[in-house]
Amino acid sequence: MQGDEAATLDALVTETGAQAVYWNRRYGAAQREVDRALKTSLRERGVAVESFNGQLLNEPWTVLNQSGEPFQVFSAYWRACLRMGDPPPPEGEPERMIFQSLPARLTQRASKLDALGLAPRAPDWSVGLRAAWPAGEEAALARLRAFLATDLDAYAGERDEPGDAATSRLSPYLAVGAISPRQVWAALRAAQHAHGHGSARRATSAEKFASELGWREFCHYQRYHYADLATRNLRPAFDAMPWRKDTAGLRAWQRGLTGYPLVDAGMRELWHTGWMHNRVRMVVASFLTKHLLIDWRAGESWFWDTLVDADPASNPANWQWVAGSGVDAAPYFRIFNPVLQGQKFDPRGAYVRRWVPELAALPDALVHQPWKANAQQREAAGVRLGKNYPEPVVEHELARQRALEAYAQTGKAKGFAASLQNTKQGPKQDAKQGGKA
Repeated sequence: MQGDEAATLDALVTETGAQAVYWNRRYGAAQREVDRALKTSLRERGVAVESFNGQLLNEPWTVLNQSGEPFQVFSAYWRACLRMGDPPPPEGEPERMIFQSLPARLTQRASKLDALGLAPRAPDWSVGLRAAWPAGEEAALARLRAFLATDLDAYAGERDEPGDAATSRLSPYLAVGAISPRQVWAALRAAQHAHGHGSARRATSAEKFASELGWREFCHYQRYHYADLATRNLRPAFDAMPWRKDTAGLRAWQRGLTGYPLVDAGMRELWHTGWMHNRVRMVVASFLTKHLLIDWRAGESWFWDTLVDADPASNPANWQWVAGSGVDAAPYFRIFNPVLQGQKFDPRGAYVRRWVPELAALPDALVHQPWKANAQQREAAGVRLGKNYPEPVVEHELARQRALEAYAQTGKAKGFAASLQNTKQGPKQDAKQGGKA
């Protein structure tokens, strides 16, 4: 059925004579308001209503500092979470489920999935996405089992190398609810116990992976406590940042045509598969906000439209982290050099060669900086700068200097503590009640 959430659910309850309604909690301010109103309306009609935590390890209002305020630093937040102990294990599958047939009048109003036009048809640009991401809960559980069985030991040491398959690749399934973080957490702990905690390498990797689940939690924590996470700088000093309007630069970045191979490889991987390696996400986000000096919200919007794992918490929180405008953010003056990042984390150029085949024949020493190849080397590799691969859209050192000069205009971190108070969701008690809608 399609329509307004409240009206449609109300009609469904009326038509079926439902005596109880259950749902998973939502944490955005607007969604909490809708859910709170629904609870009130249904309960007034005598319908039992309950909501549950289906997507987080810990509810956002349960983790506060000693002053009863939200944590502003991830490390302190995560230590507090760990002190609370492991979250409850997920419930097992029900022994049986009884499905009631809908009345004919409701069946006639139901929407067929195909009729919603969710999948592209002409042209069908989703071939790469479908190949990369088999859908559904079984696919999510299979990916989790494979990661814990074969990839976990190498996770801490190799997770930053985009040419290797060392990450869990669970984020799309977590984003859509095909698997829950509690399932992942329970499986991780079970794998540790099954191996007697195994080697130091495995133990280190397990704790690092657990902390990445914690970072996802911290993003949702921010969204709950700071409503306009996706639209407002949490550090108001960044309101004075002289962002550039650069349509051509933004377009080059989106299409993977910046002339910086690691950046271009990441943006092409994103377009083809709907996903991008985490290390490369940081590099491309830094490039947009610092090399091109384009507002982080333009990047957040593009990722929202193209990532299969985009969610309304992790996407803006991570963009604000890279841009320097958010909670516990990386300093703005930490400007990734895309050449050095490529040389460090993709030293053989495997990742770049896969996604930027124009450069595949260059030697390792040049694949991340093709402009340094001499004419003979470029000719041998079939690289024609400015023709089949672009010249860099900006020179690194000049861009870095421009970014630092722009940052100097913000007054830097002025007023950060006060800004968090101003962007919070009203009184603490109201926020807590809202989260339980």
